[in-house]
Amino acid sequence: MTSSSRSSASCNGAPAESWAASAVFKAYDIRGKVPGQLDTDFARQLGQALAQQARTQGIHGLVVGYDGRLSSPALAQALQEGILSGGIDTIDLGMVHTPLVYFGAHQKNTGSGVAITGSHNPPDYNGFKIMMGGVTLHGEAILELARIMANPDPLKGISSGTHQQIDLSEEYIQYIKDSVVLARPMKIAVDCGNGVGGKFAARLYRAMGCTVDELYCDVDGTFPNHHPDPADPNNLQDLIRHVKKTDCELGLAFDGDADRLGVVTRSGEIIWPDRQLILFAKDVLLRAPGASIIYDVKCSRHVSRAIRLAGGKPVMWQTGHSLIKAKLKGSGAPLAGEMSGHIFFKERWFGFDDGLYAGARLLEILSRHDIASAVLEALPKDVSTPEIKLEMPEGQAHPLIARLQKDGVFPGATSISTIDGVRAEYRDGFGLARASNTTSVIVLRFEGDTQEAVDRIKHEYRQALSALQPDLQFPF
Repeated sequence: MTSSSRSSASCNGAPAESWAASAVFKAYDIRGKVPGQLDTDFARQLGQALAQQARTQGIHGLVVGYDGRLSSPALAQALQEGILSGGIDTIDLGMVHTPLVYFGAHQKNTGSGVAITGSHNPPDYNGFKIMMGGVTLHGEAILELARIMANPDPLKGISSGTHQQIDLSEEYIQYIKDSVVLARPMKIAVDCGNGVGGKFAARLYRAMGCTVDELYCDVDGTFPNHHPDPADPNNLQDLIRHVKKTDCELGLAFDGDADRLGVVTRSGEIIWPDRQLILFAKDVLLRAPGASIIYDVKCSRHVSRAIRLAGGKPVMWQTGHSLIKAKLKGSGAPLAGEMSGHIFFKERWFGFDDGLYAGARLLEILSRHDIASAVLEALPKDVSTPEIKLEMPEGQAHPLIARLQKDGVFPGATSISTIDGVRAEYRDGFGLARASNTTSVIVLRFEGDTQEAVDRIKHEYRQALSALQPDLQFPF
């Protein structure tokens, strides 16, 4: 297929013009099923669109890496063919976790890169996380790519870019080893869920002085043992069992592209990322007194309380790694975090989310104490739920949440935030309902001083949503 014919073709034979309305263009990345929604033709034309954007911004090269999914190598090759045909150089990192692409974009002074990854989605999904000119693309910038793909500039007269293949893994590990230092050796367990983080996690923590037990660190894009998503407690059970029966001090778990961190203690308690953020915030605020700390709407009430107690300024923001990263970049805050497990360190790091680096910073803090799990379990907590997902037909989640923001009734709430969905605060807890930007679900989360409070708030949300759509089937 020639470059000119590619410009009018599209995934699965659909006209390119339809991409502007395609479901694969999410709020903060591009993601869909392979080959039904994404294929090599799509990737090639996306590469050409990215090259067109890069030319406009005076960017000469893009860093490219891909995860361990079966479809990722072919998509990465096609993407780079499109970038190169558009006159932009590619720096090919091969199979790496997403944060290593961001690290490469910083170290190679491009500020631009693409990670081919389906993150925590099922094996038949894949996608593209994109950084251009130091900004992670989201929202309107993602839709602009769709418009360019539908109506690209001609490639006539453009010289092909050059392709360079490099390995940055040793430089990445050495950078972290030099800047994050443990006060004592530790023994830990690591569960990568057969995601691409398995190539690097044990190497990093051993380089830092840890003894590491590995669970599912061989990369396998079919994810044969459990799904690589530490936000689901079911995916942490193997790690919990291992830590409880061995002398490991704690366990670390990572999602499919290793930009999110999960943590379990010796007793089997899951330390959800909002509680991790409390520990990180208290540590960072020792060196950045009075600073703002950003957290997303899914986080516990204890996050804002702990930040204030430590002398910081809590800032609640929208969920989404690109949205949080953009807020962090513009705010001057040294730290941000999401309930999903994305932690963004700007203090001593580059401001992007990296599960392995967050794990390193956690170990640095815990190594100052004799009993690491005791420090984690002492973090404040209420009775709370993990993310609860209410399945919705395609395209219906966002309109329902918009109606809830406008017409929802929460009689017991003391205040309501609509910055991202509906978060209702109560005297003894909070509830949240928001539309996912990656799958067709409404994500709900509840927290309270007691189980009775959680149950009451759940009931109020059921009533508010059922009043707008009576046929909903709630998973709680």
